[in-house]
Amino acid sequence: MAVEVSILVEGGKAAAGATLGSALGPLGVNVGQVVAKINEQTKEFAGMRVPVIVRVDPNTREFTLVVGRPPVAALLLKEAKKEKGSGKPKTEVVGDVSLEAVRRIADAKGDDLQGRTMEEKMNQVIGSCVSLGITVGGEDPRALLKTRVAARGAR
Repeated sequence: MAVEVSILVEGGKAAAGATLGSALGPLGVNVGQVVAKINEQTKEFAGMRVPVIVRVDPNTREFTLVVGRPPVAALLLKEAKKEKGSGKPKTEVVGDVSLEAVRRIADAKGDDLQGRTMEEKMNQVIGSCVSLGITVGGEDPRALLKTRVAARGAR
């Protein structure tokens, strides 16, 4: 039976520190190899925190990685080239993303989002823009959501 170790690492910057070392050391796994593989598989998410599950077979000491996707908020902030969202999202705008970027994020998150259709998943991502103080194509995300929902209801 495999042992699972769940960690949250910064993309491409995992280290063999206390978290990984203390969890994987007793299992007899080469922690350096695990770190190298994690960094290789998460480098595209540089600057974002990524969930990773390390599955270890204690008998053979072989491991596999399951790399998750960063949260929608992190992907939106990266797209808007911002470090953090607004402290006052209803009145302060910190950045803007395109509708195409919203589609890419919804597509990348895939089944992590609740919507059944791409349209519903995009609406979820636009909803996250509201909380972060990010506009979509220069438009207030709340107004955009109302327009999209109204248009959908008219079909």
